[in-house]
Amino acid sequence: CKMGKKVKKESETPCKETLQFEPLPVEGRTPATVVLLLSSPEEDILAKACEAIHTFAEKGDDNKVSLLGLGALESLCQLITHNNKLVRRNAFMALGIMATNGDVKSALKRFDVIPSIIDKLSLEDDIVVHEFATLCLASLSVDFICKVQIYDSKGLPPLIQLLSSPDPDVKKNSLEIIFNLVQDYQSRLAVHELGGIPRLLELLKSDFPVIQHLALKTLQNLTTDKDTRNTFREEQGFEKLMDILSNTDFSDLHAEALQVVANCLSDSETFQLIHKAGGLTRLMEFVLTPNMPEIQSNAVKCIAKVAQSSENRKLLHEQKVEKVLVELLSVADVSVKTATCQAVPTMSLHLASKDSFRDLGGIPAVVQLLNNDSLVLREAATQALSNLTHSNQLNAFAVYEAGGHEILVQQLHGSCPRTVANSAATLGNMAGQEVIRCSILSHGAIQALVEPLKSTDTQVLVNTTKCLAVLACDTEARAELQNAGGLQPLVNLLRSYYKEVLHNACMAINVCASDEPTAVEMCKFGALEMLQEINQSANRRSSFSKLAMIRLLNSNLSVKYSLTDHLTSTDIMRDGFYDGGKVCAGQRILTLEELSKQPVNQHRPIIVVNAATEKKKEDDKQKDETQPESPTEKPWKMMDDVSLQLLVKEAKESILPLNDEREQYAALARLVSEAMGGAVEMEKLHEFPWVLHLSGLKFQLQSNVVPIGLISRGIYCHRALLFKV
Repeated sequence: CKMGKKVKKESETPCKETLQFEPLPVEGRTPATVVLLLSSPEEDILAKACEAIHTFAEKGDDNKVSLLGLGALESLCQLITHNNKLVRRNAFMALGIMATNGDVKSALKRFDVIPSIIDKLSLEDDIVVHEFATLCLASLSVDFICKVQIYDSKGLPPLIQLLSSPDPDVKKNSLEIIFNLVQDYQSRLAVHELGGIPRLLELLKSDFPVIQHLALKTLQNLTTDKDTRNTFREEQGFEKLMDILSNTDFSDLHAEALQVVANCLSDSETFQLIHKAGGLTRLMEFVLTPNMPEIQSNAVKCIAKVAQSSENRKLLHEQKVEKVLVELLSVADVSVKTATCQAVPTMSLHLASKDSFRDLGGIPAVVQLLNNDSLVLREAATQALSNLTHSNQLNAFAVYEAGGHEILVQQLHGSCPRTVANSAATLGNMAGQEVIRCSILSHGAIQALVEPLKSTDTQVLVNTTKCLAVLACDTEARAELQNAGGLQPLVNLLRSYYKEVLHNACMAINVCASDEPTAVEMCKFGALEMLQEINQSANRRSSFSKLAMIRLLNSNLSVKYSLTDHLTSTDIMRDGFYDGGKVCAGQRILTLEELSKQPVNQHRPIIVVNAATEKKKEDDKQKDETQPESPTEKPWKMMDDVSLQLLVKEAKESILPLNDEREQYAALARLVSEAMGGAVEMEKLHEFPWVLHLSGLKFQLQSNVVPIGLISRGIYCHRALLFKV
């Protein structure tokens, strides 16, 4: 990259788009011939051959690759150390131009040329040699191995000296090499120790923007080190950056300048010193500079970076930075509003700032931005609300009063994963208050959460499941989730190997399993088997998965009985309970409908409880009529059990009036015993025809499912079930 006129050089040949060399006062015009001349013992021929190669290589990458193939590189690497000054200069010119090509650069790494180049940087006073030597090193310095070699060859001292070269190309190339080197810690320290900071600051005054940009980018890397920041401050670096920021002619430098400013302010000690010198006040002035959105947005980004330290957040709060940020939420420029919303979450980590944003009217201002056309701004606004409402009920209520919950529900349908995740998080933060939760549900939040449950984005899943666990705390919400098809994607998340997703999914399942219909539905989707597998894994099980398993079993007693072979005194049997027999862990437990549709087999019968009254059956019939029937298949219904209804009625009439609890238990036991065939002595149990009786019922009903009320010859397990009914 040519950046200005250079000192007088040897005459150059006019540019021609051709693969032919200009005539030399020696034999031959072809590239191959001239490359051969690089081995000449004549200094004049060597100088002119190098010059011709430089001119040829300047014409394009094809020419550079052609010269590489002809073997020019090895000769040039040797000629840069030639005794003749003109030969050295022209060899450097040719090598520097060729090194800008990727293929040549890769080939050049195989030659141990870097030490020789660095030697000439120190010994030569020829600006042209400096320019092309640094151009060559600039090309090589993007490679890690070459960077190490430049550092080990003591390349930094001469490069730092060359930052003061009168030639802008030399400055630019040297600066580019240093920038590449300071990506590594040891080079950053070395540049600081070698006095690089004052020279870099001086380059900020350059007439060439590319030099200014490179100087700022280099300073940005260097000022990540505390000692360097101290030197930077002592050299009035902060003031020089403020001068750049004050100058509208340097607006293209403001972004990089503010990055350096942010580094300077990142540690509390430096921040305090700069603040005492009025630096923070000046920064605030830039933030509020009217009609200069680029400066404002970059200054706000700087504040956001500074606010990553808790001590800095406290000081920024004392300087009332929240007031400044709230004012910026109303400016016209989208980039300023976006940067401001991005700064709010960081400042919100300071608890007092959350209250300040609310008191200053910041929350309604952010809520208004949720309707903006800019996807980036909407994402930033939802992130701001998520942080503002986290563990802060007053802020959550402020969002509710501003109508934010309704818009956030709409955002759940959006295409941007971050926005969906932030919206779900905010709604979850707000839903802890019942009045807000009811309003959120009334705007279709459950339906809106179903699609995010199918997302592949981890944060979306984490926040959606957490939000669902808070919203689905009443029967209506759980029923809505079931009707919306949300239970299956929720259960599918039990397959996740992301710890937080799995924990939150278990929490949501624990809540949703509070009702028998949703518990049964989730078991149908394999929730039970997956939870059993999770709880057997040392890496995946947790208190959340254990709770979900317990809740699922307690809301689905048929499954619990099949798995554990017992029920507690608090487990209340309801119509539809069935004893399907003991099953092994991990084995899928079939539903009553699935079992009833199996052909009659030789296995033990499935005992079902159905004491539904006529009124209950009438209610069920009305519900069934509201649902469309399949033209080929009628909906399955449980078998009536009139005998059980009569037993329940008799128990209520004859046993409930008894005053003594022990008398009630004894009377109920006698009633059950009589219904199941009377008392049977243990030694005569083999004579009791219960097996034949049950087989007869199966044959009579042509079903494996037998209502418990029809059993008149039952043993202890049948009697225990009837007693519990």
